[in-house]
Amino acid sequence: MEYIYAAMLLHKLGHKVEEHAVKKILEAAGAKVDDARVKALVAALEGVNIDEAVKKAAVAPVAAAAPTHEGKSEGKKEEKKEEKKNDEQAAAGLGALFG
Repeated sequence: MEYIYAAMLLHKLGHKVEEHAVKKILEAAGAKVDDARVKALVAALEGVNIDEAVKKAAVAPVAAAAPTHEGKSEGKKEEKKEEKKNDEQAAAGLGALFG
């Protein structure tokens, strides 16, 4: 998780998420740095709109916790299930990178 936090900190401060910068932050925090995980993180985030990914990640739990109304059509229920499944798959994919 600390690898993600380092990347998010760099992004928030307007810096490019690069291997040397992530390593520097982790070392400054006293973490033992795994070069393979740093490389995987940077590669996974290449071309990703971090702001949009954070926004989607924040909306998914809120949408899942919202009460459902019985009057909804079956098509909308199917759409919501598919959307939730896609969000869960995306989160699982990123989570696998960081143990």
